[in-house]
Amino acid sequence: MTWLITAAVLERSGDQARPYATHRPLALVELELDDPRPGELLIRIDAAGLCHSDLSVVNGDRPRPMPMALGHEATGIVEALGSEDDTLFAVGDRVVLAFLPACGECVRCVSGEGYLCPAGAAANGDGRMLRGGHRLHRAGGDVHHHLGVSGFATYAVVDRRSAVKIDRDVPAEIAALFGCAVLTGVGAVMNSARLRAGESVVIYGLGGVGLAALLGAMASGGVPVIAVDPVAAKRAIAEQLGAVAVAPGEVAAAIARLMPGGADVVIETAGKAAVLAEAYRAGRRGARIVTVGLPNPAEMLSIPAVSLVAEGKTLIGSYMGGSIPARDIPRYIALWRSGRLPVEKLLTSVSPLGEINALLDKLADGDAVRQIVRP
Repeated sequence: MTWLITAAVLERSGDQARPYATHRPLALVELELDDPRPGELLIRIDAAGLCHSDLSVVNGDRPRPMPMALGHEATGIVEALGSEDDTLFAVGDRVVLAFLPACGECVRCVSGEGYLCPAGAAANGDGRMLRGGHRLHRAGGDVHHHLGVSGFATYAVVDRRSAVKIDRDVPAEIAALFGCAVLTGVGAVMNSARLRAGESVVIYGLGGVGLAALLGAMASGGVPVIAVDPVAAKRAIAEQLGAVAVAPGEVAAAIARLMPGGADVVIETAGKAAVLAEAYRAGRRGARIVTVGLPNPAEMLSIPAVSLVAEGKTLIGSYMGGSIPARDIPRYIALWRSGRLPVEKLLTSVSPLGEINALLDKLADGDAVRQIVRP
């Protein structure tokens, strides 16, 4: 069976003019969606978050094959099973969708590093499904999948390894946040940095992932926590969450006052090599510097090579927050239920999918943290 769906499709990457609200790089179009194959699920999408990684495909910072149906942070309801004997999922389940479908069989997966699964990474890079091919089509050919999800749509077919079942009572606009912002930001703190209570933290960049990292730092007992961003409104949110929020030009003075010698842990989420270099300098001797930002591939990082040994620093790349979605999403939701992880603070707005191009402008201008679209 083929399903007719509506999806936000990007035809070209890297040459889109601003404002996006006027030039409309994302077009809402009708696509054909195949039934799920064995090991896959059909999901009715009911909320999806707009992330900087989506913007990076539009502006060309993250090259991807075109055309592509965007969206990778989403939640929805299982409408059909590709495998009738599936013992984990059932029609009617609410699921959070994760943006890397780990195969579960390779060395990386069985070693507990599914976020580094080469098969999942290759499928995402090619814009295809983990089990091969495309499920999205239109007259003239296939449409590529975005990170195995393509969640800016009414329906999606995903690999069952991209889905994590959660309780139905979690509001859709909250549940969606756990698929990327929370998974990546909180995971960077808890899994990659392994923050210990009482350690000092500096966080660069207060978008959805950066503020999620701040939530993770507070939940883990980080103290003091300095949050850095040029946007005053984002600094205000960070202050409400308990951080000392400063503009970029004020970082050195704040560290000197609160963390003589530098921070124990530094989290960089801005996705700029120059910011990562500054974040590296902000760490004390022996510091752990974690980067989750995705710079343009042409950007190069320059740091004193000797400092890695002479200062005993550790520079850690953190993809998907070093998270195992099936393990970590339920844990983070439990922290949210207890009040220790108030992820609702990340939510800027809830809008119809038809407004997505205007929402891209707000994201690019730094005027939003996490904007949710509803199909």
